[in-house]
Amino acid sequence: MSTIDNAISNETLGFDPNALAKRYAEERDKRIRPDAEAQFVQLAHDSPFTNKYLQEDPYCEPLERAPIKDEREVIVIGGGWVGMLTAARLVQAGIRDIRIVESGGDFGGTWYWNRYPGASCDIESYVYFPLLEKTGFVPKQKYTNAPETLEYCHVIAKTYGLHERALMQTMVASTDWDEELGRWIVSTDRQDRLKARYVVHSNGPLNRPKLPAIRGINDFKGHTFHTSRWDYAYTGGDSNGGLDKLHDKRVAVIGTGATAVQCVPHLGAAAKQLYVFQRTPSSVDVRNNQPTDPSWIGSQPDGWQDERRRNFESIMTGAGVKEDLVADGWTEAFRLLFGSLRDKAPSKARLALWAATSPLSPKLYQVGLKKYLTDKAMSHMDLAREMELADYQKMEQVRARAESIVEDPDTAEALKPYYRQFCKRPCFHDEYLPTFNRPNVALVNTDVRGVDEITAIGIVFDGQEYPLDCIVFATGFEVGTDYARRAGYQIHGVDGMSVSQKWQDGLSTFHGMHSRGFPNSFFFGPAQSGFTATYTYSLDEQSVHLAHILSTAKAKGVTRLEASEAAEKQWVKTIIDKARLMADFQEKCTPGYYNNEGKPREHFEQMVSYGDGPIPFFNLLAKWRDAGGFSGLNIT
Repeated sequence: MSTIDNAISNETLGFDPNALAKRYAEERDKRIRPDAEAQFVQLAHDSPFTNKYLQEDPYCEPLERAPIKDEREVIVIGGGWVGMLTAARLVQAGIRDIRIVESGGDFGGTWYWNRYPGASCDIESYVYFPLLEKTGFVPKQKYTNAPETLEYCHVIAKTYGLHERALMQTMVASTDWDEELGRWIVSTDRQDRLKARYVVHSNGPLNRPKLPAIRGINDFKGHTFHTSRWDYAYTGGDSNGGLDKLHDKRVAVIGTGATAVQCVPHLGAAAKQLYVFQRTPSSVDVRNNQPTDPSWIGSQPDGWQDERRRNFESIMTGAGVKEDLVADGWTEAFRLLFGSLRDKAPSKARLALWAATSPLSPKLYQVGLKKYLTDKAMSHMDLAREMELADYQKMEQVRARAESIVEDPDTAEALKPYYRQFCKRPCFHDEYLPTFNRPNVALVNTDVRGVDEITAIGIVFDGQEYPLDCIVFATGFEVGTDYARRAGYQIHGVDGMSVSQKWQDGLSTFHGMHSRGFPNSFFFGPAQSGFTATYTYSLDEQSVHLAHILSTAKAKGVTRLEASEAAEKQWVKTIIDKARLMADFQEKCTPGYYNNEGKPREHFEQMVSYGDGPIPFFNLLAKWRDAGGFSGLNIT
């Protein structure tokens, strides 16, 4: 951003944007580490943590069964939101010969495993819960918690008969394409051999916990666990809190992301002493949860949820809407971010003048009229400057909130985030900041470095050892590592090519779902597709699209679908061309999993979502379906 007159800044804005820009850059630069993502342990099969964090299931009794050999039309790998929605939409489309393979003891995915105290969704339940109009389910609150989310997963499973189609407590070992049979062969850790015409990879992006590579992490003699495998046998209580077994325990939390923001208040209320080790503070805004008025939902017209979801995502991408139906912290932020731009948008008269005078501009002949007018409008509004000022304004509010709530000035200052609002996922919570006013809770601000060492008895930082009984790792999941590693199995397509080999030079798909060399195989996720804050909305739209493809193929007698080389290349180019602004933004952000800890990965621009936003992407898919046929796919 260009330098802004300080007098204008002080009088009009109430803050100095030049000083903030400098502070943001300083905070980012000092957090850049040469090891980037390598600062985290990638759990190997022989790691002492692997069984504890990846294999043990504390939520169900082990299942014993004989190996299964059968054939289905569709195998869906994963029983989280992707798997449930895919199966539900296929059933709706008349495709019922489905087998679902899930590693957990029941449906739910992330919500099956993440049962830490305080676990909840930060997206409004009326848009986050898919298929509400189909199931008739009424969420108890505007923002739902983990137990209710898991309950709703069971409702979906029951509504669409998913349990009888599922193999639970079963991990896929490999998927291999048999060209002669025209089938996928799916092997599991229970020696199952499953055949299917189609395979849907619905593993989810957050399924493999990661740990920080701290010296001595294996030396601690006390108790440890990752938040994705919360140990209630040790802590007592449940997802609602009441961790009564910690009353005489000294506990440390490593990590201050969204998970820590939710569980720290419960740990602080229960533990004898709680230390929260922080490198970078989260942005924590007002949550203001409210109970649901059942009569309100009952009075909604048909199609209300789809309208609400599109309204929410439209606001989140800057589109103009007549009314903000959700009206929460998310939409407020984007109203601030984009509202001033719409106010400063050029008039129709000015656009007409630019269009009339455009033949005089040599640029017109280089970029075309639409691009010419867009560039003129952006210049007219000084887009980047206005968006940056709006971002500063919102983050100043977040920092002021920390200062107004936290009593100790040094702690309050340490909890202030100095980065652009969406460099990290924003948090909304009303109990996190007040927790630091408790006498038994201490923030250990490592100011970038992280802890120095874990010993047999505790954690060392800056020469001080903190004796502990328990360490809780709130350190998230692997993001952006090799697809097969995160999935837990390799995928071998035509001529034995693995998906790791295919994507070693960058992700390559058509619509984010198809990848050439892997016929009748479908991938779900945010990369090269439509990413939404309401992730279930994107997954539902992709599930509708897949159900259309498979039902149409069945009706027309098509048995093999594969992305054409030309369509895949063009889609990758489209993704890259529309990713430039996002790549620049991430490069300037404070380190985190969004940007590979401050060092965007090679081929980063191929890993992002569709640059025009989710609603245009969903419209693109709908237009593709409406056109009929299988444009961009080779079929037999």
